Amino acid sequence: MSPASSGVLVCALGLRPDGAGVSTYIRELLAEVPKFVNGRITALVAADAASQLPAELTAVTRPAAKGVRRAAQTLLSSVGGRVVHGLDVDLPLRAKAATVSTVHDLSVFDVPWAFPRHRAIAERLMVESALRRADVVIAVSEFTAERVRARFRRDAVVVPEAPPRSARVATEAEVDEVRSRYCLPPRFVLHVGTVEPRKRLDLLADACSHIGVPLVVAGGLGWRSSPPRPARLIGYIPQRDVPALYGAATVAAYASAYEGFGLPPLEALACGCPVVSTWVPSAELVPRAIQLVEGASVEAFSHALRQVLEDAALRGELAQRGLDLVPRLTWASAAARVAAVYEDLGVPAARTGLSQAD
Repeated sequence: MSPASSGVLVCALGLRPDGAGVSTYIRELLAEVPKFVNGRITALVAADAASQLPAELTAVTRPAAKGVRRAAQTLLSSVGGRVVHGLDVDLPLRAKAATVSTVHDLSVFDVPWAFPRHRAIAERLMVESALRRADVVIAVSEFTAERVRARFRRDAVVVPEAPPRSARVATEAEVDEVRSRYCLPPRFVLHVGTVEPRKRLDLLADACSHIGVPLVVAGGLGWRSSPPRPARLIGYIPQRDVPALYGAATVAAYASAYEGFGLPPLEALACGCPVVSTWVPSAELVPRAIQLVEGASVEAFSHALRQVLEDAALRGELAQRGLDLVPRLTWASAAARVAAVYEDLGVPAARTGLSQAD
């Protein structure tokens, strides 16, 4: 049996050089997985993102593509291994191997209004196909696992995400430099993430206007989206600047209507920034470290923001709780759990790596 046929193929076409969300999941997980797998790992990846893979992985490249074209690259792929793992749900149609599919959320089913109609239809078909064929389903949260069980009558292995390895408390000098370079106000609310309908940035912008505090939005424009007024959109921020951006913010805030996990709040906490947010699944992992908003109205969000903005002691308490709890969440632990799934399907685990994650 060749090394390729005895190893793992990861479908990583969702990895983008400047991507967040799924890209963060792929980037961080693949940085750790080789430590826990005793076998060759091959990654199907876009050519312009191959440099982000760790040296231990073998890259099989495809031209960068989006939407249906990107999905087709995975669906029609004939590259295989003993285990094929779709890191963003999708799986090859002709996979002659055990298959694993990671589900990040079921938003195209649960909040279809947040997507263009054609996108929601295409993604529903892809998810339904993958979950029908996958031997093992991985969900990034208990919430997503429950949604998979309710809609598809399938159990999922829960492997929670963790903050990016680059998330840390920035130095004062770094904060001052980023504040100056981006012309940031001395006091502001920060939202980091792609601008798209389910993030409800209009609600957050209205709440900030109501209490008279600037809103700064760091992230690209998604589908059917424009920056809410009077928020200030500073666009995509290089990862090296993110810790200092959180350090400059008074509060990080998230008004999302739906998340499969909710990584940005954890990233903010890892950078020492207090968080005000609607409920997200990741909040269960950091009890009492996030100021949760009761309700989805401007008044409710304004009240929660005002509480934190006007109480320095509360801000410090929330930030410290986050710094105490977030280090327990690691990508090494996530990779060890994924490697255990591979081992159950016939790919040997690296015992030294597993012991390091215990």
